[in-house]
Amino acid sequence: MLYILTQFSDGGDLFNLFRYITFRAGAAFFTALIFGFLFGRPLINLLRRKQGKGQPIRDDGPASHFSKAGTPTMGGLLILSALVVSTLLWARLDTPYVWIVLLVTLGFGLIGFADDYAKVTKQNTKGVSGRVRMLLGLMIAALAAYAAARFHPEALTNQLALPLFKDALLNLGWFFVPFGMIVVVGAANAVNLTDGLDGLAIGPVMIAAGTFGAIAYVVGNVNFADYLGVHSVPGTGELLVFSAALIGGGLGFLWYNAPPAAVFMGDTGSLALGGALGAIAVCTKHEIVLAIVGGLFVVEALSVIIQVAYFKRTGRRVFLMAPIHHHFEKKGWAEPQIVIRFWIISLILALIGLATLKVR
Repeated sequence: MLYILTQFSDGGDLFNLFRYITFRAGAAFFTALIFGFLFGRPLINLLRRKQGKGQPIRDDGPASHFSKAGTPTMGGLLILSALVVSTLLWARLDTPYVWIVLLVTLGFGLIGFADDYAKVTKQNTKGVSGRVRMLLGLMIAALAAYAAARFHPEALTNQLALPLFKDALLNLGWFFVPFGMIVVVGAANAVNLTDGLDGLAIGPVMIAAGTFGAIAYVVGNVNFADYLGVHSVPGTGELLVFSAALIGGGLGFLWYNAPPAAVFMGDTGSLALGGALGAIAVCTKHEIVLAIVGGLFVVEALSVIIQVAYFKRTGRRVFLMAPIHHHFEKKGWAEPQIVIRFWIISLILALIGLATLKVR
């Protein structure tokens, strides 16, 4: 929104700064961060008053989690509010990719909010039917993938870019939209499964957001994209502003979510942020890189799939408990130990993902 002030610039004044994506990304970060600090405590107090008993705790979960009873959920509202306000203020709103990612984020946020609301009001862990959540998520993802394909450069439309083979493109044709749906919905649900310990999900989400913000900036700049040998997608550079706002909002939330958490992110935040990462990957043509950068989320999701499939087939479990972070809890790892180690893994994977930009 504030980009409009550049029309008053003569090229050598303060308003000229608004032309630079990096300046607006920095401003978006601090806007979201300050928003989180200002409104975090009032929102938590409101959620505590409205929710009473807070988020219900799984009966079959680790015993240490019962001490968290009464902690309010839907803390994702703080992240989403900071993210949306900051993005609308600092991003160029004439860029379709910004709107695609924003609408995916808000759409999945609404699904998560409905699920959290059902859990809190009914005081059980079931929430909204999994089938309903999946159907709504697929509908949102389908619209996003179709829109992204329409705005991609003609040479990249319906194409899958391969990160280690810069000149290779795989033409998915009509299957690109279903593929994009899988990426977005898969990312949303993988982050949702990761959100099981205080601070566990938000750290890797911010790391992935920073990584994809950098990728979006490079891909959106023709000169940088040509130098690094990646496919250019003009306009995606504005997603750096979105990513910076996500990191700022995430840090503001983490201030209150650090152990012991004063508020849980809930599905409101985890589904929205996961969907956002998937949407950015589709827009920037880096879907495969998301599987690397978000490898921790992939492992968390796979641990659940493997556990369920193996148990149905044999009646036995592969892990002491799934998702896999609960397995390590059962083995005696302290919660902060798991969180910090998973953050380290996420950072390593992010660096590997960034390295693919330079591999020729």
